[in-house]
Amino acid sequence: MSGTAVVFGARNLGGAIIDHLQGDGWRVAGVARSQETVDAVSDRGTLAFQADASDPGDVRRVLEATAEGLGPVSLCVNAVSAARPSGEGPFGGGPVADADVDGFRGWAAAVAEQAFVFLNESARALRARGEGGTIIQITGGSARRAMPGRGLWSAGAQATRAMVHAAAQELREEGIHVALLVVDATISSPKTKAPPTDQYADQALIAEAVSYLAGQGRRGWTHELTLTPSGDRWVP
Repeated sequence: MSGTAVVFGARNLGGAIIDHLQGDGWRVAGVARSQETVDAVSDRGTLAFQADASDPGDVRRVLEATAEGLGPVSLCVNAVSAARPSGEGPFGGGPVADADVDGFRGWAAAVAEQAFVFLNESARALRARGEGGTIIQITGGSARRAMPGRGLWSAGAQATRAMVHAAAQELREEGIHVALLVVDATISSPKTKAPPTDQYADQALIAEAVSYLAGQGRRGWTHELTLTPSGDRWVP
């Protein structure tokens, strides 16, 4: 299966997804906040946009421009790391008793809001097209459980999961497949500097999972898929 896809968050994991989809014959547009990433995506022969994926107007503009340049969009993928912590606080927001409202807004509210904008605008675009399609939201293991010191981040991720589950039920009858891809692991990438071992997730294999979800027929949709590398702990 192929068509036109838009990948939000094109730097690391998103870049691997773009490369894989193009290899499968998709026409792909990549979206990033930094001009450096936009240039890197363009250099690979991909349509690229500089945009803020938390801004509804920017997301709408990208979807419309992609449809004009590459054809009607049938796949939307959100690989954005949306947390926007203020200052130099602990990763994940820190203990709830020690955090502040700014920490909550950066680690929880920003994550949930960006996911909402992505889901909302993608659903509107596919609805307007009238031919179904696929929406894939990528998140981490914090969507499944909270950990000490990371409750704020988990709050945003679990809110994302709830919205995906709701949208999946709401849009099924319109032929729109909504799926959550949970990567329950640290991903090996230039950003994390995690080595390529069985303890860490492989970007290329995550990209394969995106392609798998996008290629599912209407008689067998997966609405949540969790990936965990064999060398990491798996928690049911």
